[in-house]
Parts: sequence; C-alpha cells; structure tokens
Amino acid sequence: MPIISKSKNPSHLHLSVRLRMLSRNLWFTWNPEACRLFKELSPFVWQRSNHNAAAVMNEISDRELEARLRDHNFSKRVHAVLENFESYMSEKSTWSKRHAAALKDPVAYFSAEFGLHESLPIYSGGLGILSGDHTKSASDLGIPFIGIGLFYRQGYFQQKLNADGWQEEFYPANIPDNLPLELVLQPEGGRLLNSIEIGHSTVYFQTWAVQVGRVTLFLLDTNLPENDQHFQNLTSTVYGGNIDTRIGQESILGIGGVRLLQSLKILPSVYHMNEGHSAFLVLELLNQELKSGKTREEAEQVVRSKCVFTTHTPVPAGHDRFNSELMSYTFGKFWNSTGLTHEDMMSYGRINPADTNEQFTMTVLAIKMSRASNGVSELHGHVSREMWKSIFPGKTVDEVPIGYITNGIHTPSWATAYAHSFWNRRLGSDWTDKLMEPKFWKKIANDELATDEELWALRYNLRRSLVEYARRRHAEHQSCQAEASYASSNILSPDALTIGFARRFATYKRAPLIFRHLEKTIPLLADAQRPVQIIFAGKAHPRDNEGKRFIQNIIEITRHSQLTGKVVFLENYDIKVARYLISGVDVWLNNPRRPLEASGTSGMKVTIHGGLNLSIMDGWWREAYNEENGWKIGDDSNDADLETQDERDFGSLVQLITESVVPEFYDRDGQDIPRKWLKRVRNAMQTLISQFSTDRMVGEYVQKYYLKKDN
Repeated sequence: MPIISKSKNPSHLHLSVRLRMLSRNLWFTWNPEACRLFKELSPFVWQRSNHNAAAVMNEISDRELEARLRDHNFSKRVHAVLENFESYMSEKSTWSKRHAAALKDPVAYFSAEFGLHESLPIYSGGLGILSGDHTKSASDLGIPFIGIGLFYRQGYFQQKLNADGWQEEFYPANIPDNLPLELVLQPEGGRLLNSIEIGHSTVYFQTWAVQVGRVTLFLLDTNLPENDQHFQNLTSTVYGGNIDTRIGQESILGIGGVRLLQSLKILPSVYHMNEGHSAFLVLELLNQELKSGKTREEAEQVVRSKCVFTTHTPVPAGHDRFNSELMSYTFGKFWNSTGLTHEDMMSYGRINPADTNEQFTMTVLAIKMSRASNGVSELHGHVSREMWKSIFPGKTVDEVPIGYITNGIHTPSWATAYAHSFWNRRLGSDWTDKLMEPKFWKKIANDELATDEELWALRYNLRRSLVEYARRRHAEHQSCQAEASYASSNILSPDALTIGFARRFATYKRAPLIFRHLEKTIPLLADAQRPVQIIFAGKAHPRDNEGKRFIQNIIEITRHSQLTGKVVFLENYDIKVARYLISGVDVWLNNPRRPLEASGTSGMKVTIHGGLNLSIMDGWWREAYNEENGWKIGDDSNDADLETQDERDFGSLVQLITESVVPEFYDRDGQDIPRKWLKRVRNAMQTLISQFSTDRMVGEYVQKYYLKKDN
C-alpha cells in the first residue's frame, strides 16, 4: 500500500531524510520539541503556513539543511526528536497489545471532518476536533486503525468581520503540495482511482493519505478531470453547497470509503460511523452481501455485525434527511443491482417503513444497521434513547439499545509547549503516557510537586501569552500603525480575571447570554478594583444568519464605552486560536440551552493549564462537576419555556461570577496568591485530566464496541 515511504530501520537513513519524513507525519503536532525545530528552520514560513512542517521543509533546500545540521547543538536536538519519533513508531508494547490483542484487523473510522491541526483546515467544529483527537489517541494506544474522510480543497471558510460586525466568508485553496499529504498510488504506478455511481453518472475519486502517528487517514477527492465540473467541486468545501452536494459528499464518503478499502485489500474488523454522514456505507456493504448470494435477512445480519455508530446530535432537526425523489435519483442505478425495490431501500432510513411520506434519515439507517450505537455523554445517551425510541416498538426508553461513551480530548495536542515543559519538570516527561491512570494525577494534590506559587506563575505566563496574542490580532485590524499601537495597549490586562467563550456560534449555545441585561453585567466587568474581562471567538455557519447576528451583537458590545478593552472578539477561530484561549483563560464559560450540548470538549482543554469551568449542567460537565472543581450554572434541569430558561440561567451566571468566581480569584494572601482558587484548580486537575481524555474514551470504544459483537 504506497502511502508514505517507510523504512524498517529509519535510523540508518541520513538525518535530513529522516527529518523530512517526520515533517509529513502529524505526530510532530503533539511534540513541542519537534514543533520548535521546524519553527527554528524558518520562522516566517512556520508562521505564514499556520505551523505547517511540510511547508517549512519544502522551503529548505538540501544544501541549506546539510549546512544547518552541522551546528552541533541543533543536530543533537534533531537526533533526540527523531529518536523519540522512531521509538514511538516502532513501539511493540502498546496499550492495544496488552489490552486488545484480539483486535487484529483495523477499525475503519468514518467521519465527514477531521480536526487534526490548524495547518490542515479540513474541519468546521467540534465533530471534526473529536474525530482528530480520536485518531491521535488510537495512534498513541497502538490500535489498528484507519481513518476515512474527504479532502476539502477549500476546507471550511476563513472568517472576516466587516465594519458592521457582520461575518463574511472566504475560501482559500488547500494546495496538496504544501500539505502533509501523499497521493495514494497503484502498485504499478499512477494514481489509484475508484468510483461510485451518482444518478446516471460515474463519479471518480482519488485518495490522499495523511500519516497521524501510527495511523493512516485516507481523504477522498473528486477534483479530477475525469469528472464533470459539478462533481469536481463535490468535495471542495466542508458541508458546502445544497442538498444535492450534501448527499453527493455523503455518498463519496460512505460508499466510496468502503470501495477504497477494498481496493487497498484492507478488511476492517469493524466500521465505525462517527455521526450519520457516512451511513451510506451500510448500503454498499449490504449490496455486496446480496450480490454474494445471501438472502436479505442474512445480508442484514452480516452488515450489522460489522458496524457501530456514534451519534452527536441531540435535536431531530440536526440529522440529515433526504426525500424519496432525491434518493431515487441518486441511488437508482446503484440500488437496482441489489434486486430490491426503492421502497426496500427507503425502509432502512425510515422509522416507519410503511410511511411513504417519511424522509430517509441517515441516523435511522445507522442505528438500524449497527450492532451497537452510542451517544457522547450520559445525558446525551438518554436524550438519544428518547429521540429514537420509535425505531424499537415495544421497548421502553431504558431498553432502547443506545448506550453512551463520554467524549474526551487528546491532551498532548492541546497542552501548550509551556504547559508541556511545566509538567515535564514536575511529573516526568512520560506524563502524556499516564492519561489512563487516575492515581497518577492524584500527585497534583502534593504542594511540593507543584507549589501554589508555581501554579500561579503558570497561570500568569499563560494569561500574558493570551493577552499579547489578542493585542497582536487586534492591532492587525487597525488602519494605521499609530492607531494600532495605541489601541492594542488598551486591550485586556494580564492582571484581570479572564473568561473565555469560544465555539461555533449556533444560537442554542447562547453566546450573548451574559449580556442579557447589560445594566447588571456592566458593573461586574467595569469594576476597577476587581476587573473581569471576556474574550470571544467563533464562527457561524455561512447560512446561519441568526448565529451571525449573535456575533454582530458581541461586536457591538465590544464597542460599548464602558466595556472597551474588556470584551474582545478574536476573528477566524481555528485550532491555533483555540490553543491560546484554552491555555490563557482563567475560566471557560459554557452556557448552551440544556440538553442541547451533546457533550462538548472545549472546556476539558483548560484543565491541564490550570483553568476552571463555569458551565451549564449539560454534556460532559454534568458528569464532571463535583462542587470543588469548577462551578455549575443553574441546576440539573431545564425549562420548557426558552425565555424562562434564559432568564433563569442569566441570573445564575451573574450571581455565580459576582458571589463566587470573582471573590475567589481576588481573595489573596500576603504573597498575593489566591489559595482557595488554586485549591479548586488542583481538584480539577486530579478529577478531570485522566477521566476526560480520548485515551480513556478510545479505550472504552475498544472494550465496549470494537471487540464485542452485540450491545
């Protein structure tokens, strides 16, 4: 399988060759020393390319690299990083070998987006970030694992706000030559082409391979001269276009993904559908089983035994649905070969197969044809069982076979270089290997391991980094240098309690909630003795005008005379911006309408940096909160009337900040240290870091779903 050239013993290769190999494996993204080396090689390209090691190495000639490797200190550091990488890649005693030896064939993990790093912008939001973190932990644990996604030539949009604060979208092209991608070739040479049928057309796709540590991610791409222009653009943008684009993308992902694996002679042990976008893979598997001579019942049983499904969406409107006419047009040629009728096909995606007016729902297809299904938090599991109980007539809600595995994060990716260095000195450089060991993290209770003074220094360093980053970003948008210099110096303060709110600007996430009654919020933020500042970031979907109005509302508030410099919005939210925010803020604010946040993971990322959560009792926080590791907004309930719920949650939020968050942050001893605050930080670190990691999460998927044949 010609992906990236791999040597069984890469250490015998020349140092420059090994370094170039490393630049094309995203393992470097969660190794701060590797990032430091690539940045040092070309700070300009590193910054311009959004931290892209492949782009840096494309800029560096062999002659220059040879010369710079003659610097003994630099060469020594390169050796150390390469030995670390090559040891990782050749490790035999992985978690999987010890705990999942029966998992011989790879897991095929399908997702419409993968948020792996800021330099590879093929993601839009939380689902993609979760997919990326899942993939990295699968690599760390040594699980046989293959990712299947789409290569978006224009990715997700870049955000720019106009003078009125209205979001505008731009789509810069992703150039494969400058990305850590390799075109998948045939053994005899030439690109590997596969195809699917859409309507009366044959649509061809090529495949790019991305190395993510030990894992290969395959990205399918229809931008080929063999296709009509319409189909060439099919995979150009994340969730772009109309309903025809959506069903086309999902056909390529699901059906095309299965055909790709077969062309590579990869036989998965299980097909994991991460959200319903890839569920058409079920139809392809079913088609193949029927063609082999099995009866319909036998074919269904075989397909179910191979598939598992994770749902992320707690509202019915968020699930992809296609009408009968569109399904008939798209799959007529494909489905005719099965010998089954169009209504037979529609029945797999209908709750009530006899209702010919019911649309085809991807989630229904996935649930019906999987051996196991799960939500992404305990509450979301319950919401999903309630939502889809009609698929299982005769069963009570509790009997509906939809379980849950609560999401996590890939902590090494989200910990900043400074945080890595801080914990390396105190926990040992192998702390990233201990994310499935809760007892290990109890060490943080030991004040001698990391004193309060050291934790407070950590917080100040990270807060200063965030403030200066925000000032630079603010200065970039000023019209002249003098104006930029003056304005940036008045943006934020490294001494102030800093709250962060950054996520997709969907209306249910209620970004402007804290400003619901400005007359109550302004005194809180404008207090000169105990200042509070809030930093916002996030994108609204291009077609979500209500979400755009929320952004515009926040921009208007940043210009309020009493809040200037205290409320800031950072444009063009991506993984890089997120890393500054989750490390620099003291408090991560999350106030969605309960129970619409299936899990959420952004707040998990602040903990390794000494940040705390202030959140609605929804998703992961409902399981995490213990009264001493952060704060809860409201209680474990929600009101049917949205205005009532918003009013109640606003009141709880402002009361908490006024009576608990602000006093604890500013209650200092003679050394100017907030001891009670840091006690809460320690509790959060002990209780959250290992529990809400993707190492734990992926381990649960292995034990509960990948290795088991039934629910």
